[in-house]
Amino acid sequence: MNHDVFHILRLDDYHEAIGKLTTLMSTHFYFALTGDLGAGKTTLVKKWMHHIGVTDEVTSPTFSLINEYQLDDSTIYHMDLYRIKSDKELIEIGIEEYLYQGAHLIIEWPELILSELTRSLLVQINIESMDEARRIELRYM
Repeated sequence: MNHDVFHILRLDDYHEAIGKLTTLMSTHFYFALTGDLGAGKTTLVKKWMHHIGVTDEVTSPTFSLINEYQLDDSTIYHMDLYRIKSDKELIEIGIEEYLYQGAHLIIEWPELILSELTRSLLVQINIESMDEARRIELRYM
């Protein structure tokens, strides 16, 4: 298992972590984001999506559950499963269709589906708030 850690003191400090995530997109399809409420999961996704050329507005999918971002030749799905409480609810939103279509999935609050994600295609991202700073940890094969 590979492991990278990035320390974010200012909004400009995200570039290294975003560069690494962008590189990992060529070989990984699932990006599981964990961290407390307000840790900066959506902020990271916004900066990352703009870096790779997404021109759509990037917002938190807390209420819509799934946001779709278009790139020239691909689609990225940004999911927030915070409000999902059961496997039945996952099935109702069509999670299986997303998991097996070969698109990139960025999943906030992924605990309910982590066991379904192919480990070799998974990047686990944990964001910790530390006063005014953030610590971003990436784990991947």
